[in-house]
Amino acid sequence: MTTSGTTTFNLSIDDLVEEAFERCGMRPTSGFQLTSARRSLNLLFLDWANRGLNLWTIEQASFPLTAGVNEIALDASVVNVLEAVIRQNNQGTNTDVYIERISREDWLNVPDKTTQARPAQFYVERTNIPKVYFYPAPAAGYTFVYYRIRRIQDAGSYTNTADVNFRFLPCLASGLAYYLSLKFAADRAAALKAIYEEDFQRAALEDRDTASVQFVPDLGV
Repeated sequence: MTTSGTTTFNLSIDDLVEEAFERCGMRPTSGFQLTSARRSLNLLFLDWANRGLNLWTIEQASFPLTAGVNEIALDASVVNVLEAVIRQNNQGTNTDVYIERISREDWLNVPDKTTQARPAQFYVERTNIPKVYFYPAPAAGYTFVYYRIRRIQDAGSYTNTADVNFRFLPCLASGLAYYLSLKFAADRAAALKAIYEEDFQRAALEDRDTASVQFVPDLGV
């Protein structure tokens, strides 16, 4: 038997829209329906940001710190900060030191926020433009290196492909079909929602870090 030899299958936005409408038992026949579908797709991406980690949206980034400035603004595309270190370069050698994330209350209770040293704690203010606050305030020569969750990119042009891992294409199609059924095929909404939730759960269970973990009991007295 001959196989294709390729593993590049993907769906453009217009293919996704067509697939979703077909699951609703119809074909898009107007510009309004296409615009509505793209809007629903973007709303679906935002919903995924609320459902937990999407591993393909986790990226490492860095931010050089200025001495005495204990606040930085991150890019508006940042959803959250997962973990971070403080990096110091000494004669070409980078040394990374763990930095602890604290709550808003802990940050508020810091008595002197102007003390300068190597930052040991950070607080993330999750506003429209996320901000990070450091304690102590950084002295000279430090860089904030962190893993961030970024927003899934907008659908954009109909000829684009979606900014999702290939494993999520099935639940992307079923999710868009469910969203469209709410507007154009209400009689199919319940069934399409069930399919979507099943597809998403299957993909989300696979979208995880599979590094081994070892638990050691504390036998101290």
